[in-house]
Amino acid sequence: MTSSHLSLRDTLLAVLVVFIWGTNFVVVRWGLDMLPPLMMAAIRFTLVLFPAIFFLKKPDVSWRILALYGFCLGTGQFGMLYLAMDGFISPGMASVVMQTQVFFTIAIAAQRTGEKPKLHHLLGLVPATAGLILILTHNGEDITVAGLALVLGGAICWGASNQAAREAAHQSASRGHPMNPLAFVVWASLFAMPGLLLMSLLLEGPARVAQAMATSEWTIWPTLVWQSAANTLFGYTMWAWLLSRYPAATVAPMSLLVPVFGMGASALMMYEPLPAWKLVATLLIMAGVGINLLWRPRKTLVSGEAG
Repeated sequence: MTSSHLSLRDTLLAVLVVFIWGTNFVVVRWGLDMLPPLMMAAIRFTLVLFPAIFFLKKPDVSWRILALYGFCLGTGQFGMLYLAMDGFISPGMASVVMQTQVFFTIAIAAQRTGEKPKLHHLLGLVPATAGLILILTHNGEDITVAGLALVLGGAICWGASNQAAREAAHQSASRGHPMNPLAFVVWASLFAMPGLLLMSLLLEGPARVAQAMATSEWTIWPTLVWQSAANTLFGYTMWAWLLSRYPAATVAPMSLLVPVFGMGASALMMYEPLPAWKLVATLLIMAGVGINLLWRPRKTLVSGEAG
């Protein structure tokens, strides 16, 4: 770690990553006009997997961790997110609700490590829960109960994949090999793509998939490349690279900009309305997330300055 403050270059890089992540919700919505959700997610991870897997060595982690990460990230997080965005929730609101993964990451890490959540973790739940309740009271206005439940399920799976990534990094380091995050994401896609493909064939049906593939316009490919190359390969790798250079407390707060770009892009490009209730719900959820990401106990600050 070179500094506790992001350089100008790395600040711009972090903003670029969260811009890609935020606007990706709109790109996904565009793609869903041409392809069924599960099939589109399967193609996304196929493009992540090939041809990159032929050029990257398998990371020095167990197959179990690779499988857990791939299944949670692909079949779980994006499978449920894409289903939700297929008419059950707007892109802007999806970008906001997905940020509740912060709480699920903390809860899953506590279960795996035995470390109890801190007071500020619990305090952050208060405004975030209030925001979710406010969203539920406006069921049918750009959001449904099913859509909210699916996105929350995706957020839980995101939290599980975060824990799997942490355990993979520790396992690789214990074996004397710092983990290559790009290789990890690519090889984990071996386990992300099959589940999505199977679910697509079972739930969406071969006939619907074949018709969608035959009638899709050429514009589907830029959306798929954006999701796979820009959002997954570039975004996840650069974020991991930033986390390797700076303390997590320096990098993580930048993710608060994801809903800003998500809501902004959806409003500008898809004309998503932004009534007062939606803005208040967004502020409540992001306040809860912000308490978790920005809270600095005095003891931590003192020890950090001493180091």
